[in-house]
Amino acid sequence: MKAAATMIAAAAPAARSAAALSSAVAQIWAWLGAVPDPEIPVISIVDLGIVRDVRVAADGACDITITPTYSGCPAMQVIADAITDALHAHGVVQVRLHNQISPAWTTDWMSEAGKAALKGYGIAPPAQQVIDISGLRAGGRAAAAAVSRRAALAPTVACPHCGSQHTEITSQFGSTPCKALYKCLDCREPFDYFKCH
Repeated sequence: MKAAATMIAAAAPAARSAAALSSAVAQIWAWLGAVPDPEIPVISIVDLGIVRDVRVAADGACDITITPTYSGCPAMQVIADAITDALHAHGVVQVRLHNQISPAWTTDWMSEAGKAALKGYGIAPPAQQVIDISGLRAGGRAAAAAVSRRAALAPTVACPHCGSQHTEITSQFGSTPCKALYKCLDCREPFDYFKCH
């Protein structure tokens, strides 16, 4: 761990090489990739898309930008503490956290590995893309105006237990506000669905 902390500190001076800085940032991303979400511990805060940016500042501090999954998320302080603790455990002395609420977090930011981990845990991952970026092909201001959230259509949610798409919603809210409760009409198992948002 001391070697890794030395690597981070060595990347900080103004004379640092791009390769050393890139290596330090990659190492920090890897450490954060081991920090579990406090509400769904099978997925990391990186795979969930909460960690938006990692930088090593000229003074050697590590700047981490995070975005809550929804405004007022009660887990954000726990996540902030877990990030700080994880980096301190690896010898990073100064950690500065920055909360960024715009653009708002979306399930589109979840990694494929994170979605697979949810499914393996018995939670159906988001079934739709939330942001429509098809207008970006045009470029310019018209393209920016064309980016929009998709209308909330009822998704086809596959059962994480048997794979059947013969499922139905039983409650808009599951064990946390970001999940809905479904049941499979084939295997009869109930399951949480991580809602698109």
